[in-house]
Amino acid sequence: MSHRRGKSDRGVVPKKLPNKAVGEIPAAAEVAEGRLRAKGNAVAARMSRRSSRVYDVGTALDGIRQTAHGRRGARFAGLLHHIYAVERLEQAYLAVKRDAAAGVDGQTWQSYAQDLQDNLLDLSDRLARGGYRPQPVKRVYIDKADGSKRPLGVPALEDKIVQRASVEVLNAIYEQDFLGFSYGFRPGKSAHNALDAVAVGVWSRQVNWILDADISKFFDTIEHDWLIKFIEHRVADTRVVRLIKKWLHAGVLEDGRLTQSELGTVQGGSISPLLANIYLHYAFDLWVEQWRGRHARGDVIAVRYADDWVAGFQYRDDAERFKRAVDERLGQFGLKLHPEKTRLIEFGRFARANRRRQGKGKPDTFDFLGFTHCCGKTRKGKFMVLRLTSGKRLRAKLLAVKTELRKRMHQPIAEQGKYLRAVVSGHGRYFAVPCNGARVQAFRFQVGRLWHRTLCRRSQAKHMSWKRMHKIVAHWLPSPRICHPYPSQRLIVTTQGRSRMR
Repeated sequence: MSHRRGKSDRGVVPKKLPNKAVGEIPAAAEVAEGRLRAKGNAVAARMSRRSSRVYDVGTALDGIRQTAHGRRGARFAGLLHHIYAVERLEQAYLAVKRDAAAGVDGQTWQSYAQDLQDNLLDLSDRLARGGYRPQPVKRVYIDKADGSKRPLGVPALEDKIVQRASVEVLNAIYEQDFLGFSYGFRPGKSAHNALDAVAVGVWSRQVNWILDADISKFFDTIEHDWLIKFIEHRVADTRVVRLIKKWLHAGVLEDGRLTQSELGTVQGGSISPLLANIYLHYAFDLWVEQWRGRHARGDVIAVRYADDWVAGFQYRDDAERFKRAVDERLGQFGLKLHPEKTRLIEFGRFARANRRRQGKGKPDTFDFLGFTHCCGKTRKGKFMVLRLTSGKRLRAKLLAVKTELRKRMHQPIAEQGKYLRAVVSGHGRYFAVPCNGARVQAFRFQVGRLWHRTLCRRSQAKHMSWKRMHKIVAHWLPSPRICHPYPSQRLIVTTQGRSRMR
């Protein structure tokens, strides 16, 4: 059979019919080809692409870390989707303290958990479309060691969640940039790491002078414009930058009055320590690294924990020039050194002999992170940095215990004992470093005396024998034990052969 040119043979190739039926006629290709009709796809539940996407929290930021480590000048544009991922928000929610105070919204951890998945999906959606609005921070005050009050802010629960998620994402970038002598509020680093770095630096390097410094009202004087410029060095995602600006301008609610400021970050939020580290990284850390490489004649060490920092020098003229230069440097960014908490002292392995020769007595000491650092000796007569509990910190803690025991005077001994056990245990976990056992023991003894006085006050006989009191103290208050290694042992493990100061 012949056909016109360009036409197929109808007897060989069947006519292709539409897959979908028209009206009531089941016109489908399957019918023409002798096959059974295909079953229709199951109707899937309606959900957004964002919610249906599988997000691995553990590996999602690996690419960012590698890029940030390999390309120091790289700017990251796509970051917000890591923040509003429901899985990351859920992790941030679980990391929030369950007994933390509620913010201005009155939302608690327990009430938010009653409809957790819907709440997180709604929060994720608002973050994705730009509908998230942070609430003002509730102002509270806590007592400081010097008797003054430290202002803290309590963010709303959802603000805490988003801030924790943002910190997790931004840390993937900035942990590759931060220098080794920065220890404050960084993952894997603690105050004891900073203390060990100071002790090992003074012991192992040629340090004869210590500049103990503190930045005056640091969190209250951070300039927002400079902070945003520093952040934009690495973050090109305008949505993330806009999110940070919202937190900076959210304001503080105190006694029903809302106040806003163009300076500072509110202490208490999860994002504030990271923003402080970013600010000081550009304003202080990088400059210190450059100064000691270009202008110092001798050895220079530096250790910073948040706004508290210590610098050690081999020569006094280096220390004096550094003090003048750093004061000028910080002034460019709206910061200044605290005049009463900043001083230069002679400290090191030769300080004791030098001062004895000059008839000046024992070397001066300095306080750093709750410890008084002294020039000491080992049993073999070698130099060591002796770290003792600061007297000011010890007195402030005992005063707080005394005040709390007055409130708990009429509680059963068991309830008082549980509270004091937590106090003594927490004190020991922080201050029980080598060579500080005597002061840790003294704290336990003083707590026992305060407890004895409280029990005698509430008793009608107005007396409780020390024999019975010793049994109560032995049962409830744990005996002190050294729970931290020597600084050199810990740093050898953590640094893995790299420089301890850099």
